[in-house]
Amino acid sequence: MSQTITPELRRWIIEQASAGFTPEVVLASMVSSGWQESVAVAALESTLREHLRAQAAKPPVVAPVAQPEAASTAAGVPVPDFDLSQSPRQIDAGDRLVDVIATLNHPRVVVLGNLLSAEECEALIASARPHLARSLTVETKTGGEELNPDRTSSGMFFTRGQTPEVAAVEARIARLLNWPLENGEGFQVLNYKPGAEYKPHYDYFDPAEPGTPTILRRGGQRVATLVMYLNEPARGGGTTFPDVGFEVAPVRGNAVFFSYDRPHPSTRTLHGGAPVIEGEKWVATKWLREREFV
Repeated sequence: MSQTITPELRRWIIEQASAGFTPEVVLASMVSSGWQESVAVAALESTLREHLRAQAAKPPVVAPVAQPEAASTAAGVPVPDFDLSQSPRQIDAGDRLVDVIATLNHPRVVVLGNLLSAEECEALIASARPHLARSLTVETKTGGEELNPDRTSSGMFFTRGQTPEVAAVEARIARLLNWPLENGEGFQVLNYKPGAEYKPHYDYFDPAEPGTPTILRRGGQRVATLVMYLNEPARGGGTTFPDVGFEVAPVRGNAVFFSYDRPHPSTRTLHGGAPVIEGEKWVATKWLREREFV
């Protein structure tokens, strides 16, 4: 399968370099996320060469200007989280006990088991299937949506509480995270066929993009993500965190949660959906916002 060096990939490489990661670390992250090594090397060399040339051509800065990197040192905002202070094996979600499988602190990642029942997984797939369309991504230059070659799944959105299963799981998530139910976007259900993937990306909205203020009017920044696995592909399809070399296997009813208290690569929440090798993958994603999402 041919791989294309996209503008999004070039931006990501520059972000990693600006955050202090060495080319060797960035290369290893790309290869672990499914990029062919020859393509990754070419992308790194050409992108960093052009970036350095562009930086050298800029006139000296004679007055202080705000830099995107400032977000890495600014105070972070409150984010949703589980009460894991006593290192529990299970946490009470009100209507079921949810297993705590693994945790990381930086990035903040929690892997959960038994978040959804098999019946809930099947119901979400059945409700979503008739409404699938090629997945879009947020277009931060305008605040709209666009097709993105890095995302090759099909998907649809539920509104909050649209079905009994959606309402039950949303209430469960709100209890577990102690985060207002209305501060969540509606579920997005995605279907990945063999070969489909979502290359590494961040879920927060880039403050430097002109369309971001329009997006933020609907509920502020995204501050956390919960990816719920509705089925089990035979091979592939894991959720990867390239900055820390961590991958979560897609197991039906399980989920992976991660939070980000500022819109900056320093959160180390770069993540992707690895290509499905055999079978298909169904996931439901819940994004949580700072304020009520309208």
